[in-house]
Amino acid sequence: MPTATDLPGVAELLEAAVTAVGGQRREGQDAMAQAVRKAITSGEHVAVQAGTGTGKSLAYLVPAIHHAVAKDATVVISTATIALQRQLVDRDLPRLAKTLKPLLGRAPTFAILKGRRNYLCLNKLHGGDDTDPGDELFDPFAISAMGRQIKRLHEWADTTDKGDRDELVPGVPDSTWRQVSVTARECLGAAKCPVGDDCFAEKARAEAGKADIVVTNHALLAIDALEGRPVLPEHDVVVVDEAHELVDRVTGVATAELTAGMIGAAARRLGKLVDQAIADRLAEAGEGLAMVLEDLPPGRWDTLPQAAAGALSAVRDAAGSCRQSLGSERREDPEAATGRKIAQASLDEVADTAVRLLTAFEEPDPAKRRDVVWLAEQGPDGARHKVLHAAPLWVGGLLRERLFGRATVVLTSATLALGGNFDALARQWGLPPAAEAAGGPDDPVPDPDAPKWSGMDVGSPFAHGRSGILYVAKRLPPPGRDGLPPSYLDEIAGLVEAAGGRTLGLFSSMRAAKQATEALRSRLDTPLLCQGEDSTMQLVKKFAEDEGTSLFGTLSLWQGVDVPGPSLSCVIIDRIPFPRPDDPLVAARQRATDARGGNGFLTVSATHAALLLAQGAGRLLRGMDDRGVVAILDPRLATARYGGFLRASLPPFWPTDDREKVHAALRRLRGA
Repeated sequence: MPTATDLPGVAELLEAAVTAVGGQRREGQDAMAQAVRKAITSGEHVAVQAGTGTGKSLAYLVPAIHHAVAKDATVVISTATIALQRQLVDRDLPRLAKTLKPLLGRAPTFAILKGRRNYLCLNKLHGGDDTDPGDELFDPFAISAMGRQIKRLHEWADTTDKGDRDELVPGVPDSTWRQVSVTARECLGAAKCPVGDDCFAEKARAEAGKADIVVTNHALLAIDALEGRPVLPEHDVVVVDEAHELVDRVTGVATAELTAGMIGAAARRLGKLVDQAIADRLAEAGEGLAMVLEDLPPGRWDTLPQAAAGALSAVRDAAGSCRQSLGSERREDPEAATGRKIAQASLDEVADTAVRLLTAFEEPDPAKRRDVVWLAEQGPDGARHKVLHAAPLWVGGLLRERLFGRATVVLTSATLALGGNFDALARQWGLPPAAEAAGGPDDPVPDPDAPKWSGMDVGSPFAHGRSGILYVAKRLPPPGRDGLPPSYLDEIAGLVEAAGGRTLGLFSSMRAAKQATEALRSRLDTPLLCQGEDSTMQLVKKFAEDEGTSLFGTLSLWQGVDVPGPSLSCVIIDRIPFPRPDDPLVAARQRATDARGGNGFLTVSATHAALLLAQGAGRLLRGMDDRGVVAILDPRLATARYGGFLRASLPPFWPTDDREKVHAALRRLRGA
């Protein structure tokens, strides 16, 4: 096995990699690669902001591969999006393996690992579960939509090598996929499963265990860190790309739900496994909870309503009786074992969530509680139902202990430095402010147990001040609650006309995007598309292919659009994207921050808005020759006290509030 001293240095490997892909060495890329190398060597975490065009994937992959080969170790790369996973696994890593093989003495290996639910379960596919006649049993070859899809899955199972849902084209709905997949809790385990030797999920884990680089997602990283059952191979370094998404993804994994439907399904699954009277008691407890929740309004619970406490206690006690009656695992045929395991998983989810909801209120001070609890309505009109949620008030403590405490972590994104530094996100990650981490003069007595970390902004190859204009329409009125006022529609129309189309409109709500589309289609001479009229991928494709077309939409477009070239020269943002003030988790986090003497609005809402603004503004410059305008219609960016924090989070475009200058610049770009 080669050692670090036997191998070429990171700089030499990076130069070979950049040359192989026909690129050019960039100062920011070099600086990032050395920062990642230093972090891996020292064990000190690092956060690196690297703007679009820096080549950050190579900047962390090369030192990660160097470490993996030198130490015979595994490095985990975690991403937030499927698109980046695909880029890494289908393009970047195969190129690197081929290029670096002569220099390293062997080709570095890599694998992608997803949650078990993403892989076909052969045992379930071939009839290993018959526990729930109401939801699960059907003739898979019946003349029905789901029957045809199941038949397709049977045929696909005979040809697929990986059983990965993403490789099934065209795909199938979630309701169909659930019939042929299992969660980690529902899995029998390879040793007990009759087709364990052929299990696709186990094969993926085995492949990952032998790889130098394992690519996964933030959700699986969170499960590995938080749930106490390792799903990732042993590793000593984690690279978190798209790190601005980490807290939200971890929060999502750590959030539990409870509905009457879940309780009823668990009771039905148990019907053949325990005394019917005991299963009926659980079903009745679920019906009782449904009646109680129906009479309660949606919203956050600061105290546990008495009726809900009684109903949840009944669910907890009935679930406990079912657990006792179900007993421990016993020797039984594989088909019965599968049904038992799935029933057990369903029961455990109900029981554990009921206990979590009941114990969430034991701490009298809401600002010190572990969980935030709220009641919501979900589902389409006519079929809406009540859902109880329990989400962690903060995930920083979990991340500090179970991510940063177990491996060296590299965090990177194009948007990490909010308000001009990394502290806003560091607090959310559970890291101390930068000055405290460094033991600086502002904090002469730092926490000796706090993780050591540093932040670095390696900049961007784009000359933002010469390539882009930041226009704030400060003469407009502040945005209201009743949709876009006529002055906003006039402003949008003027910008689109000056640009000759070529505009991406990013709106804070789907309602606003549709309102703008309907109002402006008849006024504009150029085509206008709106999110929801086709798949987002197809809409972005049409937008990119026709320079005169504009595209309006909401949240997924703020971060998911990559259109270099003349098809995009104007990005319009209708308002500062603060979270909804009635969002239960946001409100609870703000209140808890205020109670500790901090600024809850700035820490929670303004940080959320700064991230989205920076991501939205980042849609403008995607190639070295791109030019254009980011137009923010919300005058509060220029007039409010928090405006400075938000502006400092944006790329350093040339700022102006002069509408005529902006229109003239857009007309010149159109003419060019």
